[in-house]
Amino acid sequence: MGSLVAGRFAPRPARTDVRGGQVAVPVGTPRRAPVPARVRTWAPEGPLDLGLVLGPLRRGPGDPTFRALPDGSVWRASLTPAGPGTLRVTGRPDGIRGEAWGPGADWLLDKLPEMLGAADDPSAFVPRHRLLALTRHRRPGLRLTRTGLVLESLIPSILEQKVTTGEAYRAWRLLVRKYGEPAPGPAPERMSVMPAPRTWALIPSWEWHRAGVDDKRASTVLRAVRVAARLEEAVGMPPAEAQARLELVPGIGPWTSAETVQRSHGAVDAVTVGDLHLPGIVGWALAGDRYADDAVMLSLLEPYAGQRHRAARLILLSGRVPGRRAPRMPYGDIGRL
Repeated sequence: MGSLVAGRFAPRPARTDVRGGQVAVPVGTPRRAPVPARVRTWAPEGPLDLGLVLGPLRRGPGDPTFRALPDGSVWRASLTPAGPGTLRVTGRPDGIRGEAWGPGADWLLDKLPEMLGAADDPSAFVPRHRLLALTRHRRPGLRLTRTGLVLESLIPSILEQKVTTGEAYRAWRLLVRKYGEPAPGPAPERMSVMPAPRTWALIPSWEWHRAGVDDKRASTVLRAVRVAARLEEAVGMPPAEAQARLELVPGIGPWTSAETVQRSHGAVDAVTVGDLHLPGIVGWALAGDRYADDAVMLSLLEPYAGQRHRAARLILLSGRVPGRRAPRMPYGDIGRL
């Protein structure tokens, strides 16, 4: 009887505001201490610009897996082979400081140098055009990232097929926030790790529709995640062979495979063909030809064989782009249909 009475009159839980709501916290229960970060410091050889190196990994200003803060730090949430992990990268006088949390923390810190371009050799690039020489001089911190993760670059690239970047970024943001999991550690608010392959496969058709993703792109993602393990194995292949493996999946072509290996492999020679804007930008920068097609673009980049992706990156960073002569591609939200 005494224990029953004691249980009935046990202290009631206190209530604490959490993000505008309330959550019960039992009185007398100690709060869990923050999990300490795993830390690694790495000193790169030569200048390194975190924004230029990691910028291609950001899929729009609202990307739940990427955050750049005013203090100069860059946060990434990734699904690694060891599990979800959060990485914070900060430039310091003694080098680059990486802090990581979650089951994938050690994996992320082990890959930190490659992600920041340690496997890249900018000195191998020989500019043959004044614009490229000037841009390289102004952007000495450019390195090509190598994430070692295929699906995290492949899926958003599939979402970007044949639509505006705004539509693709919105789809990625909505799907990751809804089906991903919160980023481990003290990550900025609303950061998420992208869903696991099985979770992508279980997303209902109407949720793809609400996110503005048509059946063709959704089906391509589903085909890719069914063979996720085989696609991730492509990290150990040369970029050209990795592209060939990716393109075995129906719906993945040269544009998508190039956009993927540029990030997963740091593929210095992978040219994005089939792009709506890139041929005209390259043609205008190198030959004053705003109407260049893929064939002309590849011809202009031929002197940079082996370094064509770096040449294209420098052209894009130069700011020399032709003026717009046609209306913007219309924005289509199929989720409203």
